[in-house]
Amino acid sequence: MPGTGLVFVYPLLGADDSWSGFSIELAPGKADRETLTRLFSSPLLDMFEQRLPWLMPALAGGYDAGLLTERSVTIFPSHPNPQDSDALSELEANLRLTRRKVGLAASPESKLPGAGCWDYLLISSSHARSLPPFTLIGLASRTALVATDVHTHNDREWILNNACVLSTCEFLQTRSTPNAKADITRLKLLKLLTLIADDADAGALDTIFREEPKLSYSLLRLVNSAALSPGSPITSFTQAITLLGRRQLQRWLQLLVYSDPNNGQHPNPLLQKAAARGRLFELLARHITPPLPPEQLADTAFMIGTFSLLDVLLGMSMPEIMRQLPLLDVAQKALVEHAGGLGQLLAAVTAADKHDLKAASVMLGELGIDSNDYFAAQLEANGWASKIHVGA
Repeated sequence: MPGTGLVFVYPLLGADDSWSGFSIELAPGKADRETLTRLFSSPLLDMFEQRLPWLMPALAGGYDAGLLTERSVTIFPSHPNPQDSDALSELEANLRLTRRKVGLAASPESKLPGAGCWDYLLISSSHARSLPPFTLIGLASRTALVATDVHTHNDREWILNNACVLSTCEFLQTRSTPNAKADITRLKLLKLLTLIADDADAGALDTIFREEPKLSYSLLRLVNSAALSPGSPITSFTQAITLLGRRQLQRWLQLLVYSDPNNGQHPNPLLQKAAARGRLFELLARHITPPLPPEQLADTAFMIGTFSLLDVLLGMSMPEIMRQLPLLDVAQKALVEHAGGLGQLLAAVTAADKHDLKAASVMLGELGIDSNDYFAAQLEANGWASKIHVGA
């Protein structure tokens, strides 16, 4: 049955905003170990940096982590179900005996473990902020701290100042402080997006880049990133069109709007999230049932995925943004109303980002997307986006 055994993959941010690990969550219900074994044997896992940790939930009886075995950190709950308690205790003992990394998901109802009792400690930002001063700093001397449920930019700043080395990314879907002044004005961004959506000629786009030299600089950093790996550096907008072709350049321009030209060498997690969404939508569009019309595949799906975070970037509502962008009707309806196959996919991905895995599983199942296709698409999309290192 489509939708059963779904596995969700989430990037974890390091202190420098780079993707520094991944966490895996399982859809509610009884875990299908055969499915997990098959998924974790995917050769797509080799796309990822081998040193990055993968945080995986403990299951009574354990399971084969496949290619992730050496990179996995098995996370145990503070309050396991009584029927699983003995089996999880046995699994923990076996993992410690074989020197595998283990972690604990902290609970406000339980006393925190001592430093070094676990390799990793997961703690929600609200729980962390309720603790006495310096508690986390003491734990961090021998335990890697991972902040979860990081819903605001203020939460993110606080946990970074309190010894957490990794965090989840919920805050990326909330707008930054309203006083933050963008280097590229909202009007300039919308003008660029309008030209992109209108399939403007190279001359019109070139005019924008001449008006905004920093924008041109950002584009060249982006297309020269590891995700593209050109044979020789691209040094001008004209050269980019020649070497990439208009279709590929169009995609990089869609991502460019998320790039901060003053960001220097610093990773941009919102850009990477938009890139991952665009690629995820492109890959999954061909699996949607009933099949989408050809004109809604690939480029349209990629655009909907990347543009789905414009409201966060611009600090505007999606209907307001769409009134100023001449997008195809299918894209407008998907982004504003979550209508149509791609709109339903956006609703499912949004639910997954909010960790509403039950709702996400139901919606993906209704679209005919099964566990194999969804897991493979997540790996390919995240693997591609993780290689975008602007300025690298």
